[in-house]
Amino acid sequence: MPPRRVRDYDEDDVRVRPGRRGSRPRTRRRPAHEDAVGGFVTAVDRGRYRVLVEEAEGGTRTVTAMRARELGRKGVVVGDRVALVGDTSGDPDTLARIVRVEPRTSALRRTADDTDPFERVIVANADQLVIVTALADPEPRPRLIDRTLVAAYDAGMDPLLCLTKADLARPDELLAVYAPLGVPYVVTRRGGDLQELRGHLAGRTSVMVGHSGVGKSTLVNALVPDAERAVSQVNAVTGRGRHTSSSAIALELPGGDGWIIDTPGVRSFGLAHVEPERVIEAFDDLARGAAERCPPHCDHLQEGCGLDEWVAEGHAGRARLDSLRRLLSSLEGGEME
Repeated sequence: MPPRRVRDYDEDDVRVRPGRRGSRPRTRRRPAHEDAVGGFVTAVDRGRYRVLVEEAEGGTRTVTAMRARELGRKGVVVGDRVALVGDTSGDPDTLARIVRVEPRTSALRRTADDTDPFERVIVANADQLVIVTALADPEPRPRLIDRTLVAAYDAGMDPLLCLTKADLARPDELLAVYAPLGVPYVVTRRGGDLQELRGHLAGRTSVMVGHSGVGKSTLVNALVPDAERAVSQVNAVTGRGRHTSSSAIALELPGGDGWIIDTPGVRSFGLAHVEPERVIEAFDDLARGAAERCPPHCDHLQEGCGLDEWVAEGHAGRARLDSLRRLLSSLEGGEME
């Protein structure tokens, strides 16, 4: 049998098969989308985004959009300012793409619980957090109020305490608890005048947060007559309301005098993402004392905290320090409500 010839191969003899992604060189450069149209996200529903786009000649149109692949894992939430490409006509059965999320001025966040490391942005670019709580039916839950206050301070949002159902109980006791914080408040009753509340909402983008059954959706329907938000009754056995709003939605106030963003009722508000330093920053009269008197890594809850001395010298009130510590203790993994 003749010996087998061994051929010498060089690189010209080898055929390189392109991979599935094609042979075009990869690049980190992304399309600039300079012709993208700006919009405001008003609702999110199962991967589809309702975006309000301003018309060139005035007025607005609503565009349905999806999130472009190039955004990666970056989320899009109600309140986001975004850039759209594709079919932005807003005609039925058309779909645009969100290719860019503009920098946020604020982001209201929460976690599932105090041990969950993954935070979730609920709403973006709001400047006021309206904490809605009933004075009765269901009973107020100061723990949940405290937690939402912490979330407002962390997000850099102004808090507003809105007490509903004043026809069933007096607000004095609850207001006394939050008076040292200087949190503005409004008190409403069923069928009552909402002029004071409208004054606080005028010209602002406000998020309404509260546990189920406090009358949040009832307020929204009164403020925006065509909102048609579903309302619920409180369970007579558990004393809790039933979730009726399943997702956040932004609604423009009549006359274009601001926006309110209604959110689903909550029963807990995880704060695993919040650092104690962010909370004390909201207390100007105590933050300076912490910087000057507290030992390193002071959590302001243990003995040896310099704030006790600071208050004793008259630089701040004892009630303010007690309120701060109540808020900080809500970060320590205690009860969620």
